Amino acid sequence: MARIPSNPKEIFPEITEEYKGIFGDDLVSIILYGSATGKDYRPGKSDINFMIVLSETGIGEIHKAVGTVEKWKKRRVATPLFLSKFYIETSMDVFPIEYLNFQGNHVMVYGEDVLKDLSFDREFLRLQCEREIKGKLLVLREAYLDSAGKGKALREVIRQSVGTFAAIFRALLFLKEKDCPSETREIVKATCVVFDLNLSLFEKLLDIKEEKAKPGDETMQEIYADYLREVRMLSKQIDAIGG
Repeated sequence: MARIPSNPKEIFPEITEEYKGIFGDDLVSIILYGSATGKDYRPGKSDINFMIVLSETGIGEIHKAVGTVEKWKKRRVATPLFLSKFYIETSMDVFPIEYLNFQGNHVMVYGEDVLKDLSFDREFLRLQCEREIKGKLLVLREAYLDSAGKGKALREVIRQSVGTFAAIFRALLFLKEKDCPSETREIVKATCVVFDLNLSLFEKLLDIKEEKAKPGDETMQEIYADYLREVRMLSKQIDAIGG
């Protein structure tokens, strides 16, 4: 049985050699990102996420990596994000939240740090924050109706949605020119302070996500109603930032 790494750094040498063997000089970088970069990593539960940056020639040959990708899935390594430098340079206006999070939370495994010198247009970032938050508000409303108010279904919606807010919150702190912590709970805490959100509620949401709490149906409905209200209030604040 494939062993799940207790520390993602354990697999850096092996995975580097495999991708160097596949792509050779077309391999620009291997970068670890996401929860596996720090204290949020939970062996056996957290995925290990890598970004594989290739040349324009290499990106056209990702079919060569199919076997390697499948092999590493057995050790909780998610399908890597395959990018080229050109793709990164030409999509900063479309995915600024994603790149900001990559830049602020990554570990170099091999090659060139293509994230280090990225710069961000504040209005592109604000627009994506507004779009993401308002979009998630619609999804959360629909999910509540689909759940028929059942606690188990609402807990699953929270587990799926809360993690995405940490990425948005990092971007919001950047817009407010505030320092961003590295750990999820600290990011959430800082954002709640800056935007006057209900910190106690978001701590409950994180506890549910991490399966530290399993409230019953009635309590879950109250928590979810508060969740919707806070997201709606936040969407109004982001809209106001842009006038």
